[in-house]
Amino acid sequence: MTTSQTSESASGPQPELTYRHAVADDVPVLVELVNSCYRGDSSKQGWTTEADLLDGQRVDADGMAGLLERTNTIVLVAEAEGRIVACCELQRGVSGAYFGMFSVLPSIQGGGLGKRVLAEAENTAAREWNCRLMRMKVLKQRPELIAWYERRGYTNTGRTEPFPYGDESFGLPMRADLAFVELTRELPVP
Repeated sequence: MTTSQTSESASGPQPELTYRHAVADDVPVLVELVNSCYRGDSSKQGWTTEADLLDGQRVDADGMAGLLERTNTIVLVAEAEGRIVACCELQRGVSGAYFGMFSVLPSIQGGGLGKRVLAEAENTAAREWNCRLMRMKVLKQRPELIAWYERRGYTNTGRTEPFPYGDESFGLPMRADLAFVELTRELPVP
């Protein structure tokens, strides 16, 4: 599966993006991309950082490789000029698709690329799995991120989930009050 998309934004023409499913050879690049978006100083170049909330890795090579091996899971990558610039995880579930691990290269965040990748992820879930609902979990301590998703049609369901303290695969918490909120959006028929 490969699709292409070009776009314009207020800051001018956006790069052409090509979308595809990730493969095992992508693992090192994906691990670097995801960790650069969520953790450490490099993540602070963008606005999606969790560096003040969580330490440690967001994902390691084994974790990413495991995602690629799962049935009912797609790691969708977006490439610009042959380089992976964004990715996300999609999981098919009973009540729709789950969207997670959304990562856009920090140095190019804020120019509309994330909006395009999210739209492609929604289209992929609807087209490939016939899903009519997208679901995600966002840290409640990220009101600016929740607002970004709400501007794209997502609704806060009011359901919360405690942060999995003690499970280092989610990172090393720097606060004792972390929790997730659930956001959902009905997907249009492709």
